[in-house]
Amino acid sequence: MKSGIAGEILQKFSNYRVRLAIAGEFSQYKGKGMEDFILESNKTGHISFVNSISEALIKFSPMDKN
Repeated sequence: MKSGIAGEILQKFSNYRVRLAIAGEFSQYKGKGMEDFILESNKTGHISFVNSISEALIKFSPMDKN
């Protein structure tokens, strides 16, 4: 997080309008920076941090408008 590499990589996905879901359990990361990073990423609609692959599939299904 501190080096900014993760943000740069995710920015590339956003710039090229490629939707990306990152599935996992993120509640174990308690840092304010990580929490803010996840919340901000989820706002864009291009990058989504989700709890499971099934949630990612639902999020990016053609029926979903987000």
